[in-house]
Amino acid sequence: MVSVLNTASSIRLSNSKTSRWLTPTVSPPFSLALTRRKLTVRATETDANEAVKSLTPDKAPAAAGSSMNQILGIKGAKQETDIWKIRIQLTKPVTWPPLVWGVVCGAAASGNFHWTVEDVAKSIVCMMMSGPCLTGYTQTLNDWYDREIDAINEPYRPIPSGAISENDVITQIWVLLLGGLGLAGLLDVWVGHDSPVIFYLAVGGSLVSYIYSAPPLKLKQNGWIGNFALGASYIGLPWWAGQALFGTLTPDIIVLTLLYSIAGLGIAIVNDFKSVEGDRAMGLQSLPVAFGPEAAKWICVGAIDITQISVAGYLLGAGKPYNSLALLGLILPQVFFQFSSLGDWDYYPCSELDIDFII
Repeated sequence: MVSVLNTASSIRLSNSKTSRWLTPTVSPPFSLALTRRKLTVRATETDANEAVKSLTPDKAPAAAGSSMNQILGIKGAKQETDIWKIRIQLTKPVTWPPLVWGVVCGAAASGNFHWTVEDVAKSIVCMMMSGPCLTGYTQTLNDWYDREIDAINEPYRPIPSGAISENDVITQIWVLLLGGLGLAGLLDVWVGHDSPVIFYLAVGGSLVSYIYSAPPLKLKQNGWIGNFALGASYIGLPWWAGQALFGTLTPDIIVLTLLYSIAGLGIAIVNDFKSVEGDRAMGLQSLPVAFGPEAAKWICVGAIDITQISVAGYLLGAGKPYNSLALLGLILPQVFFQFSSLGDWDYYPCSELDIDFII
């Protein structure tokens, strides 16, 4: 993704532009969206949309981007006009693997997965539900509600640049949401659940995704609550789906995975570093904004390391010393590289810093 902060001077907006951006005359988007669309998966067209357009140049920069980055939905993407490539970019395929891996972990933890054609097919459908469909829905929805922030941070992304229309974005949100819920219902029928557990998980995850990005709750406005909700969704929900698909989802598994999701809080903070200027301008209290990038980087790695070390301690207490030692053996190199990479790291709100190495 191309940053609008190419030079230090580019972030010094004039007082007049800043005041227009910070104080758009908008009606509450939640209530107004209810009257226009019946279901608030879209924000109303308001003067805020005009503010977005005013901060976005008519054309994308001439610098060549990467076609691979465009497909993956990450920084440095090539500017595309092909609508299907843009649709894929909005779903951010680079974010799918953790969800897919979570399904694998849940299936393995169930103890009932077997390498049969049917079990493999079930797991693939569950991965499609968790990754391309519901994660794609989450990412597209988040980009829609973040279009004003992206107009500051990354004005060349598909939505603020106008590369994709409002109707196309809304259609994509609906198709991915309904597709994910449909696959969840199919899986419940396939395995013969008396209660549609996987469908309930899909509905719950979709609701969390909505309130994370959309007003009036917009959980991401609070760095602690929003990042934990994101981390728990990425770690806990796919695990639960995989385990429910092949076994039984028990309360102890739910609690343990929620605790492990504290590590996801640290992972979620990483994404906030590239949006500090826009978050600050729009009043979002991400942890890099609330505590400063220097403190936030240690909160980020601390949440990950403390959680993993706690799990190693849990395994030791459960009478599995070799498993505990194996996990510690993986954690120690991670801690070493964290300190060696971040110890002398400084944050620059411009192109002097490329944070691709931690995304």
